[in-house]
Amino acid sequence: MSEKIQIPRRVCAAVLNSLSAGVVPRTGQEYIAIGRTREIAALLSDLETVETGGSAFRMITGRYGSGKSFLLQLLRSHALERGFAVADCDLTPERRLAGAKGQGLATYRELARNLSCRAAPDGGALPVILSRWIASVQLMCAKRDGLSPNDPALSVATETAVSEAIADLSGYVHGFDFSAVIGAFYRGTRAGDEELKNNALRWLRGEFPTKTEARRVLPVSSIITDETWYDVLKLLAALMVKTGQKGLLIIIDEAVNLYKIVQTVAREANYEKLLGIFNDATQGRLSNMAFFFGGTPQFVEDTRRGLYSYEALRSRLRVNRYAEGTQDFAGPILMLTPLTPEELLALLKRIVILHAQRYEWTPPVTDEQLAGFVADIAGRMGADVLLTPREVVRDFTGLLNILQQNPGNTFKDLAGDLEIKPADQREVVEEEFAEFTL
Repeated sequence: MSEKIQIPRRVCAAVLNSLSAGVVPRTGQEYIAIGRTREIAALLSDLETVETGGSAFRMITGRYGSGKSFLLQLLRSHALERGFAVADCDLTPERRLAGAKGQGLATYRELARNLSCRAAPDGGALPVILSRWIASVQLMCAKRDGLSPNDPALSVATETAVSEAIADLSGYVHGFDFSAVIGAFYRGTRAGDEELKNNALRWLRGEFPTKTEARRVLPVSSIITDETWYDVLKLLAALMVKTGQKGLLIIIDEAVNLYKIVQTVAREANYEKLLGIFNDATQGRLSNMAFFFGGTPQFVEDTRRGLYSYEALRSRLRVNRYAEGTQDFAGPILMLTPLTPEELLALLKRIVILHAQRYEWTPPVTDEQLAGFVADIAGRMGADVLLTPREVVRDFTGLLNILQQNPGNTFKDLAGDLEIKPADQREVVEEEFAEFTL
């Protein structure tokens, strides 16, 4: 295994640390992206649709550890590289799509906090995007009108250009206040008023608790609430395009937390919100915007409390009756199937290469030993259904760590003792029901 991969040492360390902990790396996913070729192609096709002014909706499903979160993070990385703005978050009992106690607003706040772009890939991109956009508008006005940076006429020209750019946002629901806040951010930038800029950002991030407090510092009559956060996301998508981004992607993982809501009325309120998002995305009522959700098959298909329990969603999301034995990659549901033994072998080989580069050593494992290792795993009873990439990769990365730290051990000795067990079905069921909340 003399192959070399050009990967920064910091990224390589982050990837291996994440894999050994059984979590999805936030960066460097492309270096271990093995398999899922058709799924990735379908998601990249969605990016092209969004870039041309369209919209998309996808629900990526698979059991725990099957690679849902990995695929979503890989999509995030591709989107940032292509010039999209991306906001992502996980749903929790405190963060939902709808709720009577601020759960919907909490989701919006997390999305706004995690908003990323190519220049700010780790979140907190809103002030970066706005500041760069204002600077570009100012530069455009200076070149167009032949004005120097210190010319007072440049400020007037820039303010006019910014006002014209955001004027059509007033036509959206809650667009008047949104436009006023963007104008306030510009005025704060022009005057060097950091407090005004911060107040504008607070409003955009949904951090004002009351209208009264917001009105004291901004020319607005409303704030972002549980009822309005989705409408403001649409405005944010329109703003991203004006600032030079190719569109806005919303990535929401752990949607299974909606399935865990015990109270039927509360659960169906969330499904109703999800239905509204689906309809907007598929009927062309969104522009340059896409929603990607991650959830388990039970969350989708359970007719008692899953999405299929809500008839309007069931009729839209159910698998095409003609897709028996295959998958429609243009449909709203992307079901992740288990990796093939060949794909799993390629993934483990890639991990060996990364481990060798990270620790500057030669792992004592041959291609033949790896092939036998994978064959043994794949041949175990129930592996085709229960064994997931997360479990295999986590234990295998740990095995390499032990070999590197204990030179006296051999791969044969450790792999012979290593028992990679498929996730126990009972534990999975208990996990799904462990966090029920009203």
